[in-house]
Amino acid sequence: MLGSLGLAPEHEAVYRALAGRVRAGLTELGEILQVPTPEIEHVLSSLVRDGLVQPAPGGAFAAAPPAVALGAMLSERRAELRAAELTMVTLAEEHRKAMAGRTISELIEVVTGVEGIRHRFAQVQHAACTQVRSFVTRPFAAVPPGANPVESQMLARGVRYRVAIDRSALAEPGVVAETMQSLRLGVEVRVAESLPIKLILADDDLALVPLTVTPGEDPGAVLLHRSGLLAAMDALFEIVWRHAHPLDASALGDPTGEEAGGLAVDAPGALDRKILALLLAGLTDQAVATQLGLSMRTLQRRLRRLMDLAGVRSRMQLGWYAARHDWA
Repeated sequence: MLGSLGLAPEHEAVYRALAGRVRAGLTELGEILQVPTPEIEHVLSSLVRDGLVQPAPGGAFAAAPPAVALGAMLSERRAELRAAELTMVTLAEEHRKAMAGRTISELIEVVTGVEGIRHRFAQVQHAACTQVRSFVTRPFAAVPPGANPVESQMLARGVRYRVAIDRSALAEPGVVAETMQSLRLGVEVRVAESLPIKLILADDDLALVPLTVTPGEDPGAVLLHRSGLLAAMDALFEIVWRHAHPLDASALGDPTGEEAGGLAVDAPGALDRKILALLLAGLTDQAVATQLGLSMRTLQRRLRRLMDLAGVRSRMQLGWYAARHDWA
């Protein structure tokens, strides 16, 4: 946990052991941590040098107050990060000026190979200051479902994520689970009937557009810097986003108790609303049943009951009715 402050695991272990005690000697620490005394002695000398541990009477050692010792380290890291941030701003401005005079070939970078695309995919997200936008569709050649740890990191930094996902992609293994997890983290997700391309945009500055995968060949992608082509990708995303169906986080959750087993009497219950919201977003019956922990028979029974309540005879009519009467 303290590795971000520059503490090695063994240093953190010794400091934690001391922090929970008034003081402790070499032998006691060795027994607690199951580590040979010479190794404990070496770590302690380093911790004393860094001001995290202080010698105590009788050859024992005591942890320096965390608010003081670790607070100083935190302040130092913050100062380093602030300096790096200022350097990034300066470099970004220099890069923007340099880009103004670049040729078309310099504004477009071709990336090949799975690792190359994954690296650029992560870099594009890290470059965002305000928002990341993306199209998700099949096939998943370089970045399969569940293989984007950068998303949670950027969300924690306050970067907004908007994702449009192709309806047919929801049938791919792992896509529904990843989509639900993204919703829980705060990603805005909408379902489009179909998407023309894969795409990820960082603010208005960068875009990565995967190319069509030819069987037997390495996948490729195009990295676009700020240009007219990038502006076109920006406009395309916003058009698709406006017409896509929002997938609401309120449709999530595991049914329990009576809600899972009972049918609505004269109005849709919470579970019914979740079913309708997921179906209207484009998930298949099987995907909805899996997500909500229902059997296909239970799902279909509830849908038949909802159609009876709405007085309709088809799924399409039920969808219209649900939308007009705020059922989902």
